[in-house]
Amino acid sequence: MAYLEGKWGWALLFAAGLTFPLMAGNDYHLTVMGTAYIFAIATIGLNLITGYTGQFNLAHSGFMAVGAYTVGILTVDHQVPFWVAFALSGVVTTVLGFFIGILSLRLKGHYFSIFTLCVGYIMFLVIEKWESLTHGTVGIIGIPAPSPIGGITFDTPLALYYLAFFWLVVGMWAMRRIVNSLLGRTFMAIRNSDELAESLGINLMRNKVLAFMLSVFYAGLAGGLYAGYVRFIGPGVAGVEHTFDMTMYMLIGGLGTLLGPLLGALAMPWLTQYLQFLQEYRFLVFGPILVLLVIFVPHGIVGTYLGWRARRAAQRTAPQRPEQAAGRPQTGTPTATTAAATATATGGDRA
Repeated sequence: MAYLEGKWGWALLFAAGLTFPLMAGNDYHLTVMGTAYIFAIATIGLNLITGYTGQFNLAHSGFMAVGAYTVGILTVDHQVPFWVAFALSGVVTTVLGFFIGILSLRLKGHYFSIFTLCVGYIMFLVIEKWESLTHGTVGIIGIPAPSPIGGITFDTPLALYYLAFFWLVVGMWAMRRIVNSLLGRTFMAIRNSDELAESLGINLMRNKVLAFMLSVFYAGLAGGLYAGYVRFIGPGVAGVEHTFDMTMYMLIGGLGTLLGPLLGALAMPWLTQYLQFLQEYRFLVFGPILVLLVIFVPHGIVGTYLGWRARRAAQRTAPQRPEQAAGRPQTGTPTATTAAATATATGGDRA
């Protein structure tokens, strides 16, 4: 996996996305992968607030639904051009995230998670019951496809696939810039210790709200893109099970890593597709697999690999003691050099 960490690794992933349609057997596979790209965008946003800032948001699918319904309502009921509605989906979701963030981020730990779970359920009820605005349980039908750009139309599965892939690339590029910046380091400092971050002069509330807003901005854009992709939305898009799915993608791939949530979001939908022959019994197979992964690989696939690589780097850079050089086993606590090397390698790779 080492080759996936540098520029060549990202170039390889980019090339795989570009050439996937050549390997896809039919339009159905393109649609499955395109949908996975959209949920990967939302998962990347959730990883910012949960994996990098340490705040477990359970209302993420509700914000994704806000973005989807913004596009659906504006394009179907008010004939707003798709790309204008798409831009507004991110704006509306971010503004809503600002107000909810101010209220919720005063809480910590599981209190914050429970509060956001309640917020997500309220969003679901509003979407389901406010029929004059959201069309209720019927949903919004006939959402137009994304408008053509420079002669490029988006009315085929192939075109929609590349559109979703484009926004995934843009989202990953932007997130990489964020987490490797001073702002990203600030978020990680808050994740590691609120008290220590505050003692360093970091404004906890302001930075937590900012992380929350950036996170739901990703969810809103993913929802807006999803509305134009499937051309129909209903209250189910706000269901908390979608948040649990995105959380599962992060846990399997690796919380607080760039590559982990992406790999989880792209791999798990295919696993569920291949288990469909089991019908309702597929969860009897899928559930234990997930439990075993969480127990034995608690940091996710990518996180576990990065931790192993950091330990190896620390062992290589640690100076040998005289008794170790003479062939006797080393005892005692790790040296300060070993600990510093481990912390440096782990922190840098996770970012």
